[in-house]
Amino acid sequence: MNLENSRDYYGKVLQGSEDLRTDACCTMEAPAPPVRTAMMNVHEDVRARYYGCGLVVPEAIDGAHILDLGSGSGQDVYILAQLVGEQGSVTGVDATPEQLAVATEHVEWHRERFGYAKSNVRFVEGDIEKLDQLGLEAGSFDVIVSNCVINLVADKAAELDAASRRLVY
Repeated sequence: MNLENSRDYYGKVLQGSEDLRTDACCTMEAPAPPVRTAMMNVHEDVRARYYGCGLVVPEAIDGAHILDLGSGSGQDVYILAQLVGEQGSVTGVDATPEQLAVATEHVEWHRERFGYAKSNVRFVEGDIEKLDQLGLEAGSFDVIVSNCVINLVADKAAELDAASRRLVY
């Protein structure tokens, strides 16, 4: 699926998770209690536009700075934002303006819901295959997560190499 097809499908065709053409990515396994609690603190509009394939939640991420490749409407970003705490941060990157509009519309709602003095999330519009052009500093993230969007990338090796340069070593 090329970038334009992806933008069209995830931005225009899908209006809610019930519009997905497949349920191949669904799992019946319930997440751990802290993740379930965090999920309940995500705005319903964000949850309704979730098209991911599960949630990657690393352990011991309090205070971590996380990069989410293919953040979509922001559900994973907002869940992880709670788990990293107010001292951590989560940056979501997505190429779909419609998805990012949903995510950014609810930044302040989530900050208040989490009880944070300032938001610990940000969203960047852009193609994850062009991370070098998105102003994401090398060595500025502790963890990188993604849930299936790398499957849509043509040159996976180049993508993983660009992503790895964003990690703190």
